[in-house]
Amino acid sequence: MRKTRFGNGEFYHIYNRGTDKRRVFLDQEDFKRFLQSMNEFNSQIPIGSLFENSFRGETKLGSRTVKLVDIVCYCLNPNHYHLMLRQRIENGVSEFMKRLSGGYTQYFNIKYKRSGVLFQGKFKATHIDSNEYLLHASAYVNLNNRVHHINDRSSRSSWGECLDDNSGMCAKDIILKQFKKPVEYKEFAESSLRDILERKQLHKELEKILLEN
Repeated sequence: MRKTRFGNGEFYHIYNRGTDKRRVFLDQEDFKRFLQSMNEFNSQIPIGSLFENSFRGETKLGSRTVKLVDIVCYCLNPNHYHLMLRQRIENGVSEFMKRLSGGYTQYFNIKYKRSGVLFQGKFKATHIDSNEYLLHASAYVNLNNRVHHINDRSSRSSWGECLDDNSGMCAKDIILKQFKKPVEYKEFAESSLRDILERKQLHKELEKILLEN
C-alpha cells in the first residue's frame, strides 16, 4: 500500500525511472509522445488511446473543463522523469499517472518491438508540505537535467516555459506569482540549484571519507 495519500489541492513530487535503469526516451519523438500524453490524459473524461483521440477533434483538451491534476513543472531525462503535480479531484494523481505510464509503455513497446514493464515499479511520490519546499522543489524539477549534467537536447523540461510569457501546459503562475518578474524566479532557481549541487558534492565527499575509514 502506498505510504503517501493524495489529497485535493495538495502538491506532490512524482518521479520514476526505467526498469533496470534503462533509457525510456530514445529519440525526440519519444519526448514528444510523453508530453502529448501528459496533456491529453489530464482529463476527468477518459479519452481512450491517443491514436483514437486523433480522429475526434471535439475531445481535445481545450473543450474539457475538469482536469485530474495541475502540472506545475516537469523534467524528462533519458532514463527517468520528474513531475510536480497538484491534485484537483479525488484520485486525480493516481488516475493521471496510471494513464500516463500505461499509455506511454504501450506506445514504447509497440515502437521498439518489446514487451513487459517499462518503468521501475510504482511511481514514487513525495508530499510537498510547505511553500518553501514547493519553491525549492520546483527549482529541482525544472533544472533536473543540470543536476545530472544532461544537455538540453537529451532532455525536456518546463524551465523555458516558466520563463516565457506564452501560455503552455504548466500551471506556472503557482510559482511565478510569488516573484515580481520571471527573471527573479530564474535567479532564485539557479541559486537553489547551486545549493543542491553543493550539498550533493558534500554528501559524496563525506561518503568517500566514511568508506575510507
